[in-house]
Amino acid sequence: MGAMSVRPSLLISAFPPELAGLDQNPPAGWRVACTGLGALSAAVATARLLTELTPARVLFVGTCGAYDERLAVGDCLSAGTALALSLDILEGRAYRPEREVQCWPATLAGVLPLPFPELPVAVPPGITRTLEGARRLAPFAAAEHLELTGVFAACQGAGIPCGAALAVANRVGPGAHEEWCAHHARVSRDLLDALRAHGVFQAR
Repeated sequence: MGAMSVRPSLLISAFPPELAGLDQNPPAGWRVACTGLGALSAAVATARLLTELTPARVLFVGTCGAYDERLAVGDCLSAGTALALSLDILEGRAYRPEREVQCWPATLAGVLPLPFPELPVAVPPGITRTLEGARRLAPFAAAEHLELTGVFAACQGAGIPCGAALAVANRVGPGAHEEWCAHHARVSRDLLDALRAHGVFQAR
């Protein structure tokens, strides 16, 4: 009888620059892929990858925006929860049915601990553009991201442990896009370097 096959780990990101070259040179035992932008695309792509690769665990890496002074550009965090949230819901212009799942916890810690502070992450339907919007969302999460609810929902639907490591590339507000453009490549490299340095990609 041949040796039992070992299920790979899956490293994903929204798009290639945030993988900092690991899409071209994956760590041993890891498969690497991109989900596309936005929670819906991320959910569909993640579900497809889980079916094709049957990974033992999933780690999402990427950049995020900080809502307030809890985080600065260049800081790294582990997403403790991914929360579907919007200003329309907070301000009463929309609502979600009571039975709809709105919050997905990370489930990777017992399998693959991450070396960063664990914080809640909001996933709105679009990028928040105002300081007032950031102020309204900050009581619920420390940072904003666009894909995590889709990734976590797909993984938990399939029973696969999942987590996310994010680097802050900007403050949420009117200057966010310019700040993200200036920093996202550097903070993505720094995030992946920190994960390597802490042995996250070592064979398990």
